[in-house]
Amino acid sequence: MINLAEILVFVTAAEEMSFSKAANRLHLSQSAVSQNIQSLERNYGVSLFLRMGRTIQLSQEGVNILPFARELLRSARVCEDHFQNSQEELVGSINIACATTSGNYFLPNILAAFQKMYPKVRTVLNSKSRSFIIDAMVNQNLDLGVIGREINHRDLESCLIVEDRVILIVPPDHPWAIRNEINSEELNEQPFIRRESSSGTFEVLYDSLKFHGIDPGKFNIISRLGDAEAVLMAVENGIGITFISEMMASRSLALGKVVKVKVTGVTIRQPIYLVRNISNNSTLATNKLWEFIFDNRESLSQEFLSNLSTL
Repeated sequence: MINLAEILVFVTAAEEMSFSKAANRLHLSQSAVSQNIQSLERNYGVSLFLRMGRTIQLSQEGVNILPFARELLRSARVCEDHFQNSQEELVGSINIACATTSGNYFLPNILAAFQKMYPKVRTVLNSKSRSFIIDAMVNQNLDLGVIGREINHRDLESCLIVEDRVILIVPPDHPWAIRNEINSEELNEQPFIRRESSSGTFEVLYDSLKFHGIDPGKFNIISRLGDAEAVLMAVENGIGITFISEMMASRSLALGKVVKVKVTGVTIRQPIYLVRNISNNSTLATNKLWEFIFDNRESLSQEFLSNLSTL
């Protein structure tokens, strides 16, 4: 009989390509990971990994077996999920990854509302890159993903859950703070704080600016920051101006720490998509959350922005 615990160790080690990293992820000792792998190899007469000093890589047998091992774990999880939910009280855990700044601010509001209805469902939300999320969703290593661009993949489906706006913000003592709007040509004259290029908001922003005939390459970039909150704080401290998610800036706008300025003829929207794998391996809790987000996305979005505006 196949030992699911050993299969989990094998899959985790294959994903991490490291016994030590797999041990950390599974909260086991490195020797326990090695022993589980060796037990599998000994019981079935295969070599799953090629050991090369301190590094490992999958053998051909390991490569061939990995997709079946993953499928076995997914099926076991779905089976366990049905056992747990047989008493008509929704339970389980949902692992979600988000690749958009606005999603990281909007999603906790949704998850809080969902967990009021289903208190025995645990949700885990992490920030990841778009490429990580797509790969994890295709391999079914993630329950739900949230990204800033629609996905065209045969194994995935996505739905638009909300549209954020990307706005220009300036410090409250900036000369533009008292103007109704500015012309796009004026953007090149100001110290500009830029987000790192891997963010979804950055991609949407720069594509949209180019669509409106604005060349971001002409901006006076004085700082490049990897974290959106650091960008917002830099504007609050008067270092420069920036474009940013309106959802993220809402609290600072409400408190008067930054001011929104309209750019003539420029409207930039940041769509937020919820993504899932179209296979039948989703748990009941994951399916219920998908339906909850889709059905309540507009009202929860308005509630989120309303709460911030009353600060």
